[in-house]
Amino acid sequence: MHTDEVLSVAVVVPSWNTLALLPRCLRSVREQDVAAELLVVDNGSRDGSVDWLRSEGIEHVALPENVGFAAAVNLGARRVAAAAILVLNADTVLEPGCLARLREALANDASLGGVQPRILQLDGEARQGTGGPGGDPAAARLYSAGQALTRDGRAFELGMGEAGRPELLRRREVFGVCGAACLLRRELFDQLGGYDESYFSFYEDVDLNVRARIAAWRFEYAPEAVVWHVGNAAWSDGFERPGAENARLVARNRLSTQVKFVPPAALPRIVAVEAGSLLRAARQRRLGATLRGKLEALRQLAALLRERRRLAESGDPARARTWLGRFL
Repeated sequence: MHTDEVLSVAVVVPSWNTLALLPRCLRSVREQDVAAELLVVDNGSRDGSVDWLRSEGIEHVALPENVGFAAAVNLGARRVAAAAILVLNADTVLEPGCLARLREALANDASLGGVQPRILQLDGEARQGTGGPGGDPAAARLYSAGQALTRDGRAFELGMGEAGRPELLRRREVFGVCGAACLLRRELFDQLGGYDESYFSFYEDVDLNVRARIAAWRFEYAPEAVVWHVGNAAWSDGFERPGAENARLVARNRLSTQVKFVPPAALPRIVAVEAGSLLRAARQRRLGATLRGKLEALRQLAALLRERRRLAESGDPARARTWLGRFL
């Protein structure tokens, strides 16, 4: 693919009770210097979001209930026609020029399945601002400079909480891209069937990255493109015990992803790490939720092992495993 070929772009924003943040997010999309389709997939909001979208004439799908982040994004991807899809959380704000830089990076390398911007933490007074993000990108704390994997297959966001480390400000290949803001090639999305909807929320982006790596796709981090992100805004307001629900889904989905691709030699380490996570959950009063999540994954073990075999037959798991313990 050559730089003079223009990739069409669509922006898909899953939203759940984010009316306080959604207008600012969409305004930042509309102010980009790239013409893009825009579709909001509302996950059964009860805060007036749908009425606002309708009054503003914003293209949207109103679902009767929360079907999860993964299913909402997949539905949105099926409804848009562009060659590249920007998956964007409703609690984000794009800096000017962000979308153009992401599109350029993706267009310049046909082997890239996706590109991630520098995602910065939007907090404090900046959350309430009505203009731009309200902070200096050079001084802000990172939310994500790309995803990485530990040796036993747990994922984490590179640079989270840090500011200004030089290696986190350079464009480079990364294991995968964060679902809060990433530009994905439609070809990848269609080939893999999108996010695994059984995950509902959390780790669905990690799972997609793993499956994409096995299928020989690559990912890049483009720090010159900047997005600000609050993080868990809708989740915190949508559940009676959001921390417990988060713990259950992360425990279930992390273990599910590990079963799909981590080599057998990592099993002792996984057992030790999972035992430690139960102890931490007990201290945080989330033991029941964490244990439920792990048991849910184990009940799906036969299906997960079948998926492991299918992935091995369709590609090379070593392409994902080479990133285990490789942080930069």
